[in-house]
Amino acid sequence: MQGLNHTSVTEFILIGFSTFPRLQLMFFLLFLLMYLFTLLGNLLIMATIWSERSLHTPMYLFLCALSISEILYTLAIIPRMLADLLSAHRSIALVACASQMFFSFTFGFTHSFLLTVMGYDRYVAICHPLRYNVLMSPRGCACLVAWSWVGGSVMGMVVTTAIFNLVFCGPSEIRHFFCHVPPLLKLACGSNAPAVAKGVGLVCITALLGCFLLILLSYAFIVSTILRIPSAEGRHKAFSTCASHLTVVVVHYGFASVIYLKPKGPQSLEGDTLMGITYTVLTPFLSPIIFSLRNKDLKTAIKKTFLSKLPLQNS
Repeated sequence: MQGLNHTSVTEFILIGFSTFPRLQLMFFLLFLLMYLFTLLGNLLIMATIWSERSLHTPMYLFLCALSISEILYTLAIIPRMLADLLSAHRSIALVACASQMFFSFTFGFTHSFLLTVMGYDRYVAICHPLRYNVLMSPRGCACLVAWSWVGGSVMGMVVTTAIFNLVFCGPSEIRHFFCHVPPLLKLACGSNAPAVAKGVGLVCITALLGCFLLILLSYAFIVSTILRIPSAEGRHKAFSTCASHLTVVVVHYGFASVIYLKPKGPQSLEGDTLMGITYTVLTPFLSPIIFSLRNKDLKTAIKKTFLSKLPLQNS
């Protein structure tokens, strides 16, 4: 195809918020507050689990690992986004773009794998309580967490390598506020770009759908077991141990399905930007709130460990 510019791009310009010139300061303040709340919420959960011996169980070990992955995921995206909201110079080098994509996919998929592991933990606790200490031994839990991180790293490496082996011919403007796959694929040229797009999409959807189906299977057995408990109090107590995890799963996969399963067609820059906020800012913001409010043991431990030490509580 003659006339096409085949000069390789060495840096990109992120234009995600360029269509909201009058709202950028408001977005900056809002997202900064949400980001700080996300960090503090997850750090509070981790500190509570670390200091409260009654929470030194597999379920809270996985929750601690989930909080770490969430902090690192937001760290890969939000600080750069906040800086761009205050800057007129929004360029990002090719290497920095690849690094951001690798870390965002690594920690994002690690998060999905850990949610799957937490579903398995609830399945064992409710359906096989007598074998729980054997199946969820400290060594077994450590292996599950380690494999979740390994799996996330493999996903990050596969996606990033596939995308950045393409040639980007320009224009160099990424229609998003971070280095995400769909807007980058629109800048790629070459006969292999469509095949790479389909391959990356298939890998991501297969991984997410596989995790989701495993969680669904775990909860199918959990619900079946809970319904056989004779007392209403016993059923409520059993289900209450799953409520926070189930809520986070619905939020996480609900927003993920909007991103990966949305129909193809012309998308506005404003729509893509606002949709991107749901899984980069809103979901991490909601997660510590859900776990803190809907998990009775964790809520009690936070009050005991931190709130009881406040001057107002002692006066």
